[in-house]
Amino acid sequence: MIKTETLHNNTEKPCTERGPSVPQLRFSEFDDLWRELKYGEVFSFYSTNSLSRDSLNYENGKVKNIHYGDIHTKFETMFNISNEEVPFINEDIDLSRIKEECYCKEGDLVIADASEDYSDIGKTIELVCLNNEKVVAGLHTFLARPNKYEVSIGFPGYLVQSWKVRKQVMTIAQGTKVLGLATSRLAKIKINLPTLPEQQKIARFLTAVDTKIRQLTQKKELLEQYKKGVMQQLFNSPPGRGTSAPADRGGLRFKRDDGNDYPDWEEKRIGDVLIERDIKKPKSEEYPLMAFMANKGVAPKGDRYNREFLVNDGDNKKYKQTEYGDFIYSSNNLETGSIGLNRYGNATISPVYSIFEIGDSCELEFMSNYLVRKEFINKMIRFRQGVIYGQWRIHESEFLKIIDKIPSKEEQQKIASFLSALDTKIETVADQIEKTQEFKKGLLQQMFV
Repeated sequence: MIKTETLHNNTEKPCTERGPSVPQLRFSEFDDLWRELKYGEVFSFYSTNSLSRDSLNYENGKVKNIHYGDIHTKFETMFNISNEEVPFINEDIDLSRIKEECYCKEGDLVIADASEDYSDIGKTIELVCLNNEKVVAGLHTFLARPNKYEVSIGFPGYLVQSWKVRKQVMTIAQGTKVLGLATSRLAKIKINLPTLPEQQKIARFLTAVDTKIRQLTQKKELLEQYKKGVMQQLFNSPPGRGTSAPADRGGLRFKRDDGNDYPDWEEKRIGDVLIERDIKKPKSEEYPLMAFMANKGVAPKGDRYNREFLVNDGDNKKYKQTEYGDFIYSSNNLETGSIGLNRYGNATISPVYSIFEIGDSCELEFMSNYLVRKEFINKMIRFRQGVIYGQWRIHESEFLKIIDKIPSKEEQQKIASFLSALDTKIETVADQIEKTQEFKKGLLQQMFV
């Protein structure tokens, strides 16, 4: 549990008393003003290398390299090398030109100086634990190290995430397709430092919040892995063995409430369980224009970066009409996802998609899991057309011919109920993660000057 009882809100004070150098949210034992400095006064910059991915490997080497792409995609803000997968520099690369001072130290900041969007430009990690390993900062990064001012390890990584600092970084970014930073500009942005004890307390508190987020994320991943394993046992059949049900194959199978077995699974064509809905009408208030998202289904266009100019080309154009519980099928991109469920409700989507409602013999929640599992997609791929990976396709007529074993509706309901309970647990944890992340976001806005 994250304790917040010692935090107090300074907004009750008039602005003249609170001053520009006091945070809105603060631990009660501190009342000193924060000192305003320039980034370049607190941090000195050191040289980094420009090695590409081709010069790196994950098997062996003496020196590890922090690539800007990993800062953007996978490294945690508080970088602990024990928890991260960091590539080595290939041993045939000459490292003799790297000065000793340019090797990373604990407490250093590594900043990504290039990005395709403002939200990630200047994204920074703080090296809180290196375990005495030799590490350098690589392509498109700056290496910043605290100099004469007292800075507590763990504080700067949060400081540079605060809105005041982020806003300044976005302002100094330059470029069109790719944004870039310069150390000369970064050195001039304003940052505020509290006393060392206050830095330490802020760092400990926010680290506890990050730990909570990490624990919840791990819990969610474990639940998802468990669901995946259960689905494999419930649904899958080893190649070349045409047995009638998962239990016959050493898998998992439920029994009826009276303890008896359910009927054998029956082979059915997909066309026997899905019924095409082919209604074309213009978009309307009752049936708004939506987007199709791979493996997810129907979603408002805002969930696809509001790309309305790609899907909206006239009020009179006719689109496919879909309702809650429909399956949306795309004949393209089998590997990246071609089937999704409409959990939104009444909508219209592009006519390039096929829309199916479920037949009376099947349970919606069962089929929503059954049709998107990897083994079913692999079966679909046998019917594929096209030669380029990622552009394989299977026409609707071939999709409907696919034969697979399907249980009775009663057993489907039992399976669906079990999987839905797991989904509820996963969604609950996902909601906890989102709320904790929002809590942290608020702290970053209010606990810094």
